Amino acid sequence: MPKIDESRPFIPVSIAVLTVSDTRELPGDKSGATLVELIEKSGHKVADRAIVKDDIAQIRAKVLSWIADPNIDVVITTGGTGFTGRDVTPEAIRPLFEKEIEGFSTVFHMISYEKVGTSTIQSRACAGLAQETYIFCLPGSPGACRDAWNGILQWQLDNRHRPCNFVEIMPRLGEHRTGR
Repeated sequence: MPKIDESRPFIPVSIAVLTVSDTRELPGDKSGATLVELIEKSGHKVADRAIVKDDIAQIRAKVLSWIADPNIDVVITTGGTGFTGRDVTPEAIRPLFEKEIEGFSTVFHMISYEKVGTSTIQSRACAGLAQETYIFCLPGSPGACRDAWNGILQWQLDNRHRPCNFVEIMPRLGEHRTGR
C-alpha cells in the first residue's frame, strides 16, 4: 500500500509526453490526453507533448531532444510497445537507457494482469534512465496509461511516497558523471 508522508512538501516534476502512432493526431490522441490529465491532476507540469510516427529514428530523435533538455525530468511514451511490425518503441528507446528499471515492467504486468488477464503479455512496456531523465514506455491505450500512472508512476513521482521514490534520488542520478 502506498504511503504518503504529508509532513513533506510536494515537489512537482516536469514531464514530457510522447504518443507514438501512425494514425493519431493531437486532437484524437486519447492516450496522450489521459496522461496529460493525470499528470496535471497530480500536481506535476507537462513540459511538452508530441506525436511521432512509428519510426525508430523519429521516436529516438524526439526522446533524445527531451533528454538533453535540463527542464525535463521524465519522459513518458505511449504506443508502439506491442508485437506488430510497426511497434518499435522499445527498439528506439532501450539503446538510450544507461540503466533499465526492470521492476517497472514487472509491476506494470502485475497490475495489467488484474485488468486484462494474460493479454498483458502482448505489451513490451519498459522503463529506464538516460542521463538524468526517467523514461517510461507504455502501451497505446488510455486504460494502460491509467494503470501505469495510478498504480506506479503517481507514487514513484511523488517525493512524499514512503519508503522511497524516484524524485528523492534525482539529485544523485548523475553522480558517475561528476565524480561525486
